[in-house]
Amino acid sequence: MIRIKHASFVLSAPSLEETVDASMSEVAFLGRSNVGKSSLINALTNKKSLAKSSSTPGKTRLINFFDVVYEKEATDFAARFVDLPGFGYAKVSKSMKYEWQKNLTEFILKRTSIRVFVHLRDARHPQLAIDDEVLDYLKEICRPDQEIIIFFTKADKIGQKEKSFLKKIDPQAQLVAVGNKKTIQDANERIFQSLFGMCT
Repeated sequence: MIRIKHASFVLSAPSLEETVDASMSEVAFLGRSNVGKSSLINALTNKKSLAKSSSTPGKTRLINFFDVVYEKEATDFAARFVDLPGFGYAKVSKSMKYEWQKNLTEFILKRTSIRVFVHLRDARHPQLAIDDEVLDYLKEICRPDQEIIIFFTKADKIGQKEKSFLKKIDPQAQLVAVGNKKTIQDANERIFQSLFGMCT
């Protein structure tokens, strides 16, 4: 069994040039605004206020870095979580939105230390075109040393019928709910395996 024994905030940056050095393997979390990125990071690290969430969808426009230490069989494994700005809702000017999206795209494309992309999709809305477009883009730019993981968030807000439908459209669908420790543990183990190539 693995767990995150330590997690700490490092830095918030508006662009690739102002980020921390690419010194360790990174997990980039991305998804629509209000999909629950910050809540999931807090649940994975078991720290309620590590990643700050906003009541205004699309408000966060910074790239946020968190250092984490996984523990497996008394051995430590260091990594970094990267909380990327949500896409979709932001009520900002066209010029600001363009600059924001340009910085985000540049980071995803050029950040050599990203090993895992965690693409979050809302389990209540599993077939949104904007999510499909993001996934297609990730597949297009994904290097051989990178992996894409899809988590369907807010699984506690759908019934068995919706869960069966999800499994039908995506047999590999992994459901997560921040209040369900089993799904959070499964998510952590999936990320750990992708990062370090070790079964849990």
